[in-house]
Amino acid sequence: MIERFAEGVIRWRWLIIVLTLLTVMGVGKGGENIIFSSNYRVFFAEGNQQLKAFDALQDTYSKSDNVMFVMTPKQGDIFTKDFLLAVQDVTEQSWQLPWSTRVDSLSNYQHTQGFEDDLVVEDMVEEGVVLDSEALERIKQVTLNEPVIIKRLLAKDGSLAVVNVTVQMPELSETETAQLVAKVRELKEQAQAKYPNIEFRISGMVMLSNAFSEMAQSDMATLMPMMFVILLITLGLMLRSITGTIATFVVIILSVMTAMGTFGWLGWTLTPPSASAPTIVMTMAVADCVHLLVSFLHNMRSGQGKQQAIKESLRVNFTPIFVTSLTTVLGFLSMNFSEVPPFRDLGNTVAIGITAAFLLSVLFLPALMSVLPVRVKVKEEHESRAMMALSNFVINNRQILLWGTVGLTVLLVALSSKNIINDEFVKYFSTNTEFRQDTDYLEKNMTGIYTLEYSLNSGEENGMSRPDFLQDVEKLTIWLRSKDEVEHVLTITDVFKRLNKNMHSDNDAYFKLPDSRELSAQYLLLYEMSLPYGLDLNNQININKDSTRLVVTIKNLNSQQSIAIEKEINNWIDANTEFASYYVASPNLMFSHIGERNVKSMVGGTLLALFFISLVLILALRSFKLGVISLAPNLIPASMAFGLWALYDGNLSIALATAVGMTLGIVVDDTVHFLSKYQRARKEKNSSPEEAVRYAFSSVGVALWVTTFVLVAGFMVLASSDFGMNSTMGLFTALTIAIALIVDFLFLPALLITVEGEKNV
Repeated sequence: MIERFAEGVIRWRWLIIVLTLLTVMGVGKGGENIIFSSNYRVFFAEGNQQLKAFDALQDTYSKSDNVMFVMTPKQGDIFTKDFLLAVQDVTEQSWQLPWSTRVDSLSNYQHTQGFEDDLVVEDMVEEGVVLDSEALERIKQVTLNEPVIIKRLLAKDGSLAVVNVTVQMPELSETETAQLVAKVRELKEQAQAKYPNIEFRISGMVMLSNAFSEMAQSDMATLMPMMFVILLITLGLMLRSITGTIATFVVIILSVMTAMGTFGWLGWTLTPPSASAPTIVMTMAVADCVHLLVSFLHNMRSGQGKQQAIKESLRVNFTPIFVTSLTTVLGFLSMNFSEVPPFRDLGNTVAIGITAAFLLSVLFLPALMSVLPVRVKVKEEHESRAMMALSNFVINNRQILLWGTVGLTVLLVALSSKNIINDEFVKYFSTNTEFRQDTDYLEKNMTGIYTLEYSLNSGEENGMSRPDFLQDVEKLTIWLRSKDEVEHVLTITDVFKRLNKNMHSDNDAYFKLPDSRELSAQYLLLYEMSLPYGLDLNNQININKDSTRLVVTIKNLNSQQSIAIEKEINNWIDANTEFASYYVASPNLMFSHIGERNVKSMVGGTLLALFFISLVLILALRSFKLGVISLAPNLIPASMAFGLWALYDGNLSIALATAVGMTLGIVVDDTVHFLSKYQRARKEKNSSPEEAVRYAFSSVGVALWVTTFVLVAGFMVLASSDFGMNSTMGLFTALTIAIALIVDFLFLPALLITVEGEKNV
């Protein structure tokens, strides 16, 4: 059957070439529809529990997406005339940013004072006021003792200040964030030029969202060209055929065009994880071509004509290539069990690309090679000395290699238990990125950008003015501020205490909560009527005034620590307060929880993929025994990799959990090709297990080495990404694939000889 297929490919080669090119051009046109996502929300499915809570919180109060201008004087502190005027200027300019709904800074902080029976509310730095030494000292004394400001709008030591811009984008286009960030950077550059004695940095959730988009575009612009260079050099050296190298490159390009064109036609959005799909497809497409071309060139150098060499290469390699492509597709499709939609898109896109690469390898590549000029010197092919030496070494030391591998696997599996499920979304970005540098600076010198945002419900309309409710909020605030992990607490009780003090002639003895509900309601009404547009309390109080938002800013903790402090706070609330209800949400909580759920969901996906991959191998090899034997070299690499990962890092991120199923499909490649050649020698040549192992090494050993080198190189290119999800996935996958080759070269032959003995199949 395969012989007839090969003859058909040669006979209809021109038709195959033309139809392939026309089809791929049509599919590839879908790439024009691809857009980059600039929203961190794409990492969460619509039904995500934490995302629902976060949306409910923002719908109840106001959006919390923000841009933070971090301003640091190059000399001295912030309490100088020039610096405060610069803060005032940046604050005014920030109101002009697209979709800006609120700007909070040191200059427009609404300072309250009591004057007889009146409440005076004014900007901390009023426009037109002379900033003499007396005024500067007053501002310093007020702000450094105001809990609403400290570690939110200025550093505790007065070394830097922040202008916090809250934005509410209409979310009608994926380009909105990019447009806003362009204006933000323009404002930063203008301010930097205008105030050369001040250092400007930018952080916040808007910059986080934009960093995702920029990472996707950066990876595509840098990783793909890097991979092209590696492939060109590798294929040229290994194949020693200009025609074969060119043909392989054509297959690679067509595979990528098919995958990304389909991506565009399906209307998917490109994210940093899915942006790595072209690089992975390029890497995977090489394997099929190498196996076919190595056999083809070997046949021609042995004296066969070009057409006959192509047919023989297809006959020998079609089944293993089909099996490896199918198992790899199954591995990538297991990524659909991931809790993270971009990884589902990545898995599906690469699966499409691998399917295209298989079809192109067995149809287009042979057809193209049959019409291109191929020049090789006909000579007696000598078996690779390195492969023959390796096969003899394995045969002579099979018991040591077999049990040594088992022992090492057991040891590394035991070590793998030291890995913990952990993530920190700021560290998704390398220290080379502007967002990471500015955010790390902000955390080191003032505060983090991680928050826990609580909605505390009183149970009745206007109930938040009740003394018992406010007392509970105050108790919670005091306890939170005693925690080492907490940087700042934005709470409505600070407002009530300050108002109570103001309305008692600014007597410090009255810096406490009002005694009655009526008094609290009156203070609140008087204060709200005095606030300017855009600086109201909608960010802390809902419309019905039955709930208040408590924003807890914490250090940039990892996911385990974030979940731990969330549980601790919730337990404290349950034990010490009587809120009618409450819930908590924030972006970092969403990222923290999704890591745990992703691991659990991927366990099921990986097991299902393993079942189907094992079934495919048993059917393809037509041997239950060999199918079962193949499980060991397919499971050992990932097991070892996890143990080594525990020594190297110890943190299981979202990307790492998702990569397991993917690597399971990839490592099958070497096993299938080795077993197929081993089985062919046993059946067609009636070879003993030792002779069959030698035949497998001599016929496919070099090809396995070449494909593994290319795969490892490709995923190491991915590991060089500045986006942590991609670099982690690339490094772990490269490690697993490298281990897989070692296991297939040292452990699998020893296992085959031990299990099969001297008996013929």
